[in-house]
Amino acid sequence: MARYGMVIDLNACMGCRACMVACKIENGTPASHFFMYVFRFEEGNYPNAQIRFLPRPCMHCSNPPCVEACPFDARVQWRDGLVETDYDNCQGARLCEQACPYGVNYFNIDDPAKNQYFDYDDPDIQEVLQGIIPAYWNPDTAKPSTWEGDEKKPERRLAGGGHRKNTVNKCTFCLHRLDQGITVTACQQVCPVRAIHFGDLDDPNSEVSRLLRERSNEVFRLKEDAGTDPKVFYLGMPPERDARVVETAPVKPNVQILADPEKDDGVIPPWK
Repeated sequence: MARYGMVIDLNACMGCRACMVACKIENGTPASHFFMYVFRFEEGNYPNAQIRFLPRPCMHCSNPPCVEACPFDARVQWRDGLVETDYDNCQGARLCEQACPYGVNYFNIDDPAKNQYFDYDDPDIQEVLQGIIPAYWNPDTAKPSTWEGDEKKPERRLAGGGHRKNTVNKCTFCLHRLDQGITVTACQQVCPVRAIHFGDLDDPNSEVSRLLRERSNEVFRLKEDAGTDPKVFYLGMPPERDARVVETAPVKPNVQILADPEKDDGVIPPWK
């Protein structure tokens, strides 16, 4: 069985955020919520200041604290090592959100149809759409995933069934694509500079394994001292401890929940 992971080349990333847009289109995430978020941060001081970028999906940890925190068996370590949410089990306790050191989760407090970029149920909107444009949804994500290795519940609604009201959502590593044998994530597919790589970490011939082997002196992971053993690896220089986030994320619970109480406009990034 594969053990999927991601390698992100920070030396190549130019902060275009095409990955964020592709992920949103692929997964139909509600307005203001993102599975993938690209941090823009500043290091140094004038005249030696520079702007850098750090894409942050879910880390799909080998030792995921969110799984242990959930009392409803709704956060599971699925086949291939992916960490997913069972939306049929999720009760919105948000303990997984609190347990995650990377801030990748968000709580969907609204009905999905009312939480997109406009309210699909609004009569005025329906009058304009006239049923021609359906509520935004990728049908591939509505299919349940199966794994015979899970004796308790071999079929779970993981990639599908998301964005329900009062559930916790996050990056799935495009599980619905893997279920179809497609090993290219949406964010990887659109990256114009090939900064994002996805594949089997246990396959020595995979691109991710080759990059980790050939550029081993550049590899780092976020918050390795947390003991989570994340499966997202970065190539390049890690952000400095005092790196300053350039922009405050507007109304993004998965980012804004990390706001620094000592700074009115501060956002604590995942490297701190």
